[in-house]
Amino acid sequence: MTTTTPDTRPATIASALRALYFVRFGFAIVWAILIALTAASVTPLTASLLVLYPLFDVVAAVIDHRASRGTRSAGLLYVNMALSVLAAVGLVFAAGSGRSAVLLVWGLWAITAGVVQLIVGISRRSLGGQWPMILSGGISVFAGAGFALQSAGAGASLVSLAGYATLGGIFFLVSAIRLSRASKAEAR
Repeated sequence: MTTTTPDTRPATIASALRALYFVRFGFAIVWAILIALTAASVTPLTASLLVLYPLFDVVAAVIDHRASRGTRSAGLLYVNMALSVLAAVGLVFAAGSGRSAVLLVWGLWAITAGVVQLIVGISRRSLGGQWPMILSGGISVFAGAGFALQSAGAGASLVSLAGYATLGGIFFLVSAIRLSRASKAEAR
């Protein structure tokens, strides 16, 4: 069992999260551009991109979990990993059924993952830089409901996923910047 002092643990977590959030921002922006360019139909490339997003989320949650072991949020990260794996598997099958099925699976994932993100963000408020994550989690719940509703309509479009990823990426960027400021303030 590794022990850490209360003074160093939050700084270590904040530093790891800051780096992870910058990477997540970059990934989200690149992914959004690629999905926007390929969203007209569900091609093998589009399907691969759709599955890649939740798989990237699993990897990010594993990295986050390693950085935050022993905190209250660590257990919730397992829930996030499971939801993202289920979403990836669901998207593999949904991609074969078309845009409506993809939007439904994506919407359900966005709702459930958004709730988890919201709870994790609230539990990490003391680290600083978590308000963007709290807002992002809440917005994800509403966006997911929108995707699920859109899936039932005739005009189901995957382009909206690019906007969702872009907004999520921006929230990660803002949170990373706020964590940087919090870390610098603590260092002084």
